[in-house]
Amino acid sequence: MTIPNITIIGSLNTDLITRTSRIPAAGETLISSSYDTGCGGKGANQAVACARLSRTKGSEIQDAECTINMIGAVGDDMFGRDLMNGLASNGIGVDGVRVKGGEKSGVAVIIVEEESGENRILMSPNANYALSPSDFKSLPSPLPDLIVLQLEIPVVTLLHILKLAREKDVEVLLNPAPAVTLPREAYSAIRHLVVNETEASTITGTTEQKHSWALWGEHMERLVDLGVRHVSITLGAEGVIYLDTEVKRVLRVLGEKVTVVDSTGAGDTFVGAYAGALAKIDKKSRGDFSHMMHLVAFANRAAAQTVQREGVQNAIPWRNEVSLEDILASAGSGISFDEWKQGLDPKIRK
Repeated sequence: MTIPNITIIGSLNTDLITRTSRIPAAGETLISSSYDTGCGGKGANQAVACARLSRTKGSEIQDAECTINMIGAVGDDMFGRDLMNGLASNGIGVDGVRVKGGEKSGVAVIIVEEESGENRILMSPNANYALSPSDFKSLPSPLPDLIVLQLEIPVVTLLHILKLAREKDVEVLLNPAPAVTLPREAYSAIRHLVVNETEASTITGTTEQKHSWALWGEHMERLVDLGVRHVSITLGAEGVIYLDTEVKRVLRVLGEKVTVVDSTGAGDTFVGAYAGALAKIDKKSRGDFSHMMHLVAFANRAAAQTVQREGVQNAIPWRNEVSLEDILASAGSGISFDEWKQGLDPKIRK
């Protein structure tokens, strides 16, 4: 049996995490509740999620159901070495991580509001933005079964990688965070798109409109019109909306009822869980709606597990920590776009 190979190309950052009872007002100084550091970056977080959710806690790396490789850039400093060691300790290949001399490793300052678990993040890309198209004369060999991308590396580099993936017919999952407007042709190389509500509004140019991403409307028409087949819109505590734009069907998975401690790693856990589950599906069956129902529900539950813990990478669960029992209990069975446009609720079971 061939083990699927997932390559994550993206950012590696050191997280500087402060927890506070509330966010200070302009000009105000507060005493924080706690401070910690950790390994992060959307690329690295998603790689760790892929790796952990591909094997049980305490198992050997060779027992993993997927091979996970990371490509990115760090500085020649203590943070960079710690970031690479952190990935390797989770069984992730780091041969593709470039050490950029003269650059500092990326840093993210994260403020977590304790009562709500909501976070605010300020990222300094540093070495991540030194990752250039010249670093990618070709895709890794052997070709990965899936490439996972985000937007914490230069857009010009991302567009070059998408061009290479299109030429080699390699499946791509894009999580466009932080969101920017991409050239329309970029989406032709993307098979899977995972966005939150803010990112969805940005890439569709509907940021000034008031709308619900759980309902059909002009904003959703614009999203579908991008031409990506599989689209997931994460709604935080409200769950996720999944669209298959080829078969024109929509699924709603409700949010899990949990106590939120820290929401920082939720989105990256969802992406990593989605990617790992997808890669394990036979390529001929990946478009099957029933497979995607289970996949999205699993990613939703994994993200819900993460938010119940402090931190980011250390909060990501292992495969055996995410129960598969009644995995579709909070999901509908999907409805057609036509039914959705008529106001039918996509969370109902038919």
